[in-house]
Amino acid sequence: MRNKLITIEDQSGGTPLPASTNEDIFAEVSTETPPENKALEFQCQPEEEVRVNSLPLDASLVNLNTYQIQPEVLKLVPEKLARKYNAIPLAITCDTLLVAVADTNNLPMLEALGTWTRIKIELVTAVAEDIQKAIDRNYKGYAEIEKQFPTTPTHTPITIGETTNEIPADGPAVRALELIVAEAVKARASDIHLEPQQDNLRVRYRIDGILHDTMFLPLNSHTPLISRLKILANMNIADHHRPQDGQFSTKVGEKEIDIRVATIETTYGEMVVLRILNKAIGALKLSELGFSPSNLKQYEKMLKSSFGIILVGGPTGSGKTTTLYASINSLDCKTRKIITIEDPIEYRFQNINQVQVNPRAGLTFANGLRSILRLDPNVILVGEIRDFETADIAIRAALTGHIVLSSIHANNAVSVITRLLDLGVAPFLISAAVIGVVNQRMVRKVCPHCGRSSPAPAQSQLAYFEEFGQMRTNFIYGSGCDACGHTGYLGRIASFEILTMTNGLRSLLMKGVSEEQLRAKADEEGFASMWHDGMLKAEAGITTPCEVVRSIFST
Repeated sequence: MRNKLITIEDQSGGTPLPASTNEDIFAEVSTETPPENKALEFQCQPEEEVRVNSLPLDASLVNLNTYQIQPEVLKLVPEKLARKYNAIPLAITCDTLLVAVADTNNLPMLEALGTWTRIKIELVTAVAEDIQKAIDRNYKGYAEIEKQFPTTPTHTPITIGETTNEIPADGPAVRALELIVAEAVKARASDIHLEPQQDNLRVRYRIDGILHDTMFLPLNSHTPLISRLKILANMNIADHHRPQDGQFSTKVGEKEIDIRVATIETTYGEMVVLRILNKAIGALKLSELGFSPSNLKQYEKMLKSSFGIILVGGPTGSGKTTTLYASINSLDCKTRKIITIEDPIEYRFQNINQVQVNPRAGLTFANGLRSILRLDPNVILVGEIRDFETADIAIRAALTGHIVLSSIHANNAVSVITRLLDLGVAPFLISAAVIGVVNQRMVRKVCPHCGRSSPAPAQSQLAYFEEFGQMRTNFIYGSGCDACGHTGYLGRIASFEILTMTNGLRSLLMKGVSEEQLRAKADEEGFASMWHDGMLKAEAGITTPCEVVRSIFST
């Protein structure tokens, strides 16, 4: 099946579009000027070469996840026009602009593109959702952000408003912050870092767990951006010395985005980190987190216990909260009363009672947990066990007929047990209350669009051999494409290890043995480590051995 190709050429003296159509088109891009003979700015590319680029003549659809769009053609069609018609320019030959659209029969769109670009248009079909994602990936607002703050001498005062807690609604800080957040959402970032340096403001995005330098703004942008964020997050705008935190919501396109803000003073001024809370993560099911079939069965069995405590361990950013949320979402909320106490509440759920820790009001994890026990709960989620008092109350709650779930910082499943001992919890209480422990790390997934079998580095081959006792020279690696930002990875998945508290482990625990002895006993009983789970994912082509080494072995 061939692509349906429709062309339109700009011809001098041709029939003009109806006035209403023209107004509708240019209202969307009123701040831009239509290009004049812009096709002349580009070097002609032979049509055969364009076709080789993921666009064979007999293809039914263009694969925009792997197609390498010419960056210069994006200047021909402004982002607002592209979003209005869900169309994206792909490449330009000597006299033709290729544009991917979902519906090649949309004549108003065809006329609008032809009128705007003033060159011949050739339409090819693509999946509508892929077009929208391609627009998100390729149209960057970085230049527009930088325009908001023209470089000025650092001693030049910045006018924020008539008072110190006021920023004009149409000021550059407002527009720049909107663009920074919008670009972060488009890039799938989980965090935005605004870091003042000696000569500039460094903006970084954390994408799939890795920080990327995104842009460097002039230093005069720092004060108005920080002030704008503090106003939105209901912080004290006049206090620049004490750490503060807050939260606000904003809209990016049709999405309602929740953002958590934290500030702290550094040598060159206040540093800010914005955590973008993806509501879709809070709705994930256990089966979507990365559990192997055997691990999932083992964990679901733990959740069916009538009482006891289940602990989820791992460092910051390892997905503990996501696992806890998926766990309580898997429980019956109609016949059980579920109460959580968190700091902060990242995602909100129906039919679940969530309590926010508030130290200023005297509500800590420990005394909040005491109060919750008087509210007739069946299931309690404690956001994090940080001290002896919280651990002791949580474990005693588990022994009095409640299911308790909580997170704790520990490097592996066995060290979760020793962490409780270090906090001062008695071994007999741990032995009686703990149902089991989950420990996890997040590993990046190979991009499904550009992943292909490739020779592995010697280190990866050795790591695989040490785990499975057999050599393997090739694994699936992403070569880098437009969809993954040329990183070879797209998205993340968790690697798990699950330790069930058996009678053998309880007996050793009561004897006061070392962590190494507990681990040896767990291995004897068939314990499978995160390392093993990660290598199984590498074997299946979900991730790579070097990513498992980076995420698990190095921590």
